[in-house]
Amino acid sequence: MTDAFAYAPISQLIGLEVQPGEAGMAEVFLDVDQRMHNPMGFVHGGIIALLADATMGIAFGRTLDDQNSFATVEMKTSYLRPVKASRLRGTAELVQRGLRIGFVECRITDSRQRLIATASCTCTVNSLHS
Repeated sequence: MTDAFAYAPISQLIGLEVQPGEAGMAEVFLDVDQRMHNPMGFVHGGIIALLADATMGIAFGRTLDDQNSFATVEMKTSYLRPVKASRLRGTAELVQRGLRIGFVECRITDSRQRLIATASCTCTVNSLHS
């Protein structure tokens, strides 16, 4: 499962660029422009949340073996700055992981390294053989 996320249909549809990485870490890029704008002329918050969710999921997923999958059970996103067009960078790091639950944090920055959003999530480990 390690980097199946890079080839997931949603990654291909949206244009997520998943970078190689180690367990508990992830870096994902997404080019955003006016095609992703809301009525106010900025990138829709759902697009930013999608980038955060994917980045955190990749970081958590990289901690699993082939016998387990996971699901996000809670996610929070804080939007700090609007963006119109940029190459966004999501970075995520596993904060804590137990046998069944993990907590991950993410930062979304623009091409000028300005902080656009932060996010966190709680994930639960699921056995594929239950």
